[in-house]
Amino acid sequence: MEVQAYLLKADGIMIPTGSIEQHGPMGLIGTDMLCAGDIATAAAKKVNALVAPPLAYAPAEFNMGFAGTISLPRDLYCSVCVEIFRSLERHGFKHLYVLNGHGANLDPLAEAASRLTAARVRVKSWWEFEPVNLLRKDLYGEWEGMHATPSEIAITQVNHRALDSALATEPPEKLTPAFIKAHGGDKHGPAQEHRAAFPDGRVGSHSALARADHGVALKKAAVAAVAADYLDFIGP
Repeated sequence: MEVQAYLLKADGIMIPTGSIEQHGPMGLIGTDMLCAGDIATAAAKKVNALVAPPLAYAPAEFNMGFAGTISLPRDLYCSVCVEIFRSLERHGFKHLYVLNGHGANLDPLAEAASRLTAARVRVKSWWEFEPVNLLRKDLYGEWEGMHATPSEIAITQVNHRALDSALATEPPEKLTPAFIKAHGGDKHGPAQEHRAAFPDGRVGSHSALARADHGVALKKAAVAAVAADYLDFIGP
């Protein structure tokens, strides 16, 4: 009944999506899901939007060399997204705002969005907004890296438990610009090769730089950006 009442006055909804995969020595396995879910929930409160349950399971094959990672094939994730989007579309939602927390989701999300006929879909990753990205650079510089990043771990420390690990004390090997360009969107190699190259799970990210107060600032910036972008998406 609440959803029916909501649809009489609005047609937008936020859909957080992330992954269930290892995040280094001190990152929670559900980090991507937790970041997207926490930011979407806070942003939705600012704009009076509904939030769908987080779509947590996603493609993460490159991290299957680490215990705890749960991965879906890309095509299956895409199909699940299509059915979720179509279900919402059938009920009358016309603006589906997907807040993403995992790079490997982007291509299948775009494909799923292209299959809808009545509803529009906007896909945004929480880190891509300029105020958030600038803050990440100011706080961590090159040590932000690509996986098990201090920014995402800092955000999880705001509302979830923090992990301590001596393995995270030493910085990882820095990534070259060529590596970052070639592996954007989590385009990494087979699971065992990936673990051999990054044995503690961090990919150029100095996770130990994460602090809860950083997470508060990062989350605040992301929530403000997402709320503004959502309002732009749904229009007047």
